[in-house]
Amino acid sequence: MENFASFLYTPFLNTPAWFWLAFLAVVAVILIFDLGFLHKEQKEISAKESFVLYGMYVLVACAFGGWVWLVRGSQSGLEFFTGYIIEQSLAMDNIFVIASIFAFLGVPRIYQYRVLFWGIIGVLVFRAILIGMGVALVHAFEPILFVFGAFLIFTGLRMFKKVEDDDDIENNKILKFLRKRFRITPQFHGNKFVVEKPHPTSGKLVLWLTPLAVALIMVEIVDVIFAVDSVPAIFAITQDPFIVYTSNVFAVLGLRALFFALSAAMARFRYLQTALAIVLIYVGIKISLVPVGIHIDTVLSLAITVGTLAAGIAYSLWKTRNDPPLDQQVDHVEPEDLRSENPSNP
Repeated sequence: MENFASFLYTPFLNTPAWFWLAFLAVVAVILIFDLGFLHKEQKEISAKESFVLYGMYVLVACAFGGWVWLVRGSQSGLEFFTGYIIEQSLAMDNIFVIASIFAFLGVPRIYQYRVLFWGIIGVLVFRAILIGMGVALVHAFEPILFVFGAFLIFTGLRMFKKVEDDDDIENNKILKFLRKRFRITPQFHGNKFVVEKPHPTSGKLVLWLTPLAVALIMVEIVDVIFAVDSVPAIFAITQDPFIVYTSNVFAVLGLRALFFALSAAMARFRYLQTALAIVLIYVGIKISLVPVGIHIDTVLSLAITVGTLAAGIAYSLWKTRNDPPLDQQVDHVEPEDLRSENPSNP
């Protein structure tokens, strides 16, 4: 018993082990409740249900942030909430890209939540790896923050100019690689990611990916790509790996729940990208000042982030109030077009 108690207070990345165990327990409980009770049966998620689910995740995140504030102090609490809001804002573009992937692949709405849910597992793993690498780099060589800052500023400046090729999923290298290297069924097989089917030449039963698996793989890779932007941004607020990781995970959990409400109205947020670009540039400047001993107040950072995003959303809703919804504008290929281009893997 004494050994177990000693383990609970053993520091892991400068935080007692029981803090990490408490966080993982909270995440496990809400995921089990989500999939095991709320979505035990396959069904389409309405915008109303999406908002309710998002509200649940926000309440859990706020409760966790309040607990951090209580046991670790007001500074840690402020850092958690600031990191949470910054991650949510930067992950908006991620949600829009996922919606485009679903539309292009023709993923039925009834199966989209399944892809998003299992994508959370990838978030837990890959974010931990990226954050761990980032923390190690910062501790070993603090001037690396200059590189992080320059990267964020560059990314923010690029966001002011939309690149049309980025939206061309047909020419996406990930999709082309999957088509050439894996056997992909021409149609969906319910909610299955893989199925056993005869090989077209040998007749032996082999595993095939379904279009749902293709969607999951692309969603996971897209999340890693976007994490390269968002993870360094959190380092502008704090280099505490516990705060960085927990705020990241809670933000992604909430946004995945909000997906169905956001994707239906994504065309209305046309000018949100400009607001996100401003936030990225500000965060890039903030993180670049850390190595020279200049620290911008966390409360000020929170106010600037929230104010900028609110202005971008309000302006977008006003400017696009008469625009048609996105689902009337986006084309997608039929499932038959997902057959592999490699003759050896049809």
